[in-house]
Amino acid sequence: MIRRLLSIATLAAALMAAAEVPAGYYQALNGISSPRELKTAVCNIINPHTVPAANGYSTYYSNLRYMFLETDVYPDGSGRWWDMYSDMTFHTPSFKGLNREHSFPKSWWGGLTNIPPYVDLNHLYPSEAAANQSKSNYPLGEVNTSETVYFDNGVTTVGYAMPGQGGGAKYVFEPDDEYKGDFARTYFYMVTCYQNLTWSDKYMYMLQQNAYPTLKPWAYEMLLRWSKDDPVSQKEIARNEAVYGLQNNRNPFIDLPGLEEYIWGDKRNQVYKLPTGGSDIPTGKPQLFSPVNGMALDFGQCAVGGSTERRLLFLGENLTGSVSVVVSRAGDDDNRSMFSVESRSIDTKLINTSAGYYLAVTYSPTSEGTHRANLTVFDVTGWGAGSLNVSLIGEGKARPSLKQVKALPATDITGDSYVAHWEEPTGDVVDYYIVNRTRYIGGEYIVDRMEAEETSLLMGDYNPDVYDSYTVQSVRLGFESVPSEAIVVTMGGIQGVDAGQPLAVEVTDGGIVRFICATPQAGVRVFDLTGRIYTVIPEIERNHEITLPAGVWFVVTDSHPTPVKILIR
Repeated sequence: MIRRLLSIATLAAALMAAAEVPAGYYQALNGISSPRELKTAVCNIINPHTVPAANGYSTYYSNLRYMFLETDVYPDGSGRWWDMYSDMTFHTPSFKGLNREHSFPKSWWGGLTNIPPYVDLNHLYPSEAAANQSKSNYPLGEVNTSETVYFDNGVTTVGYAMPGQGGGAKYVFEPDDEYKGDFARTYFYMVTCYQNLTWSDKYMYMLQQNAYPTLKPWAYEMLLRWSKDDPVSQKEIARNEAVYGLQNNRNPFIDLPGLEEYIWGDKRNQVYKLPTGGSDIPTGKPQLFSPVNGMALDFGQCAVGGSTERRLLFLGENLTGSVSVVVSRAGDDDNRSMFSVESRSIDTKLINTSAGYYLAVTYSPTSEGTHRANLTVFDVTGWGAGSLNVSLIGEGKARPSLKQVKALPATDITGDSYVAHWEEPTGDVVDYYIVNRTRYIGGEYIVDRMEAEETSLLMGDYNPDVYDSYTVQSVRLGFESVPSEAIVVTMGGIQGVDAGQPLAVEVTDGGIVRFICATPQAGVRVFDLTGRIYTVIPEIERNHEITLPAGVWFVVTDSHPTPVKILIR
């Protein structure tokens, strides 16, 4: 599939001609010959970076699309989003029809269980919604077009893998030739920066459970080829700079083309030498790598009366004494009181460690509008560069009042998947939705929270023989609506039980529920709309009665896993 989009070469004049790598940033890589040690050395450089604090995650995720304005817009003045998944035209500032796409699927590492990779801009891109849903969490690969192709919009192709690829996945996702190198370098970054994560056993298509090589041979061989055939573009260079300004780390596979060959390719076990000019510094010189002068800590939008927190990375080497920080005035309006730091002095012993030091910075707007201040850093003994400023930017918005979302019945229910649906709340501004999926597996309820951009979401791992339901909430500025009523997913009819053992109920006055069953039923569980167990009955026989309060309830048994609905008025 070769379909070229707007040639990046025509935009080169509008983009940065070379990466501005800080002096000494990659110094620790010089002279390493072991590919395992080289990969770990890269990890130690790029893993520490500015991330949202856990209690600021939801607001941060809401504001990702505003960060994309810095990283993923064509530089030709057209105001178009730069979408690497389709050739459809979307214009800023609207994000309608686009998703916040984790190019390295979040299900591979557990999603929200690890916030730093979940919100890492180095692998987050705007994506056309249909392409995003179709690529799902399939691995990268090359589609065998001699067989039926599942999805093809001319830029994104999803289908059966070529022989030797796919790692056992049903399908693979193949990007356009224009962007294969971009995705390859993105994956090199992710498996290096987060090499110590525990990957999900269900999605080991491209991965190995180790710090090296982390990628399976078929995967790194294909990605090396993609990276070589589609070398670093000016788009990637400019984006790398923008991301560095937002989260204080870089993609070294963009800055140092060919580095991947020393880790996975033909140059393994050869001594790695940094390119001449710009990166080598004398050993022992005091350096402050992060933060950098002029970077912006952008808090995005936050509700008046609320707050959101970011953690700013301080990372350096050979520094002495302590570093001072203070929130200072920026411009004519004094908004210093809306920004605060947890400490005004940082011991450089913490900054000199490989993990660095994270300073919590909080934005708490007291009025609507755009607010600015500076975080001034000074007293960096021995550094010789005086002080530096980090711009603090936030926008106060009115606190939202969100309506309850109306969840709709699931569609396209198969033996292993279904599509959840809901209505867009009339009149509400919604940043995204949270789908709370509840399943009863192995004797316990498992609840998964998933983000969705549109009013539907494809659910995998469906088993008709287990209880499966979902509720939906809307999110705006980190505030969540109350959950919708629960939708219980069933293929219809009695599933997984003998026809001679049906289960039914009769409801009489006073909330009395009488069970109708041909034979005794064990493991009876009654639960409410949220999936919480209300009562457990070891065994029932025909005409067994219980009393329930008004509401909607569901009952399952060991031999009748399809929920039976009970309505008490």
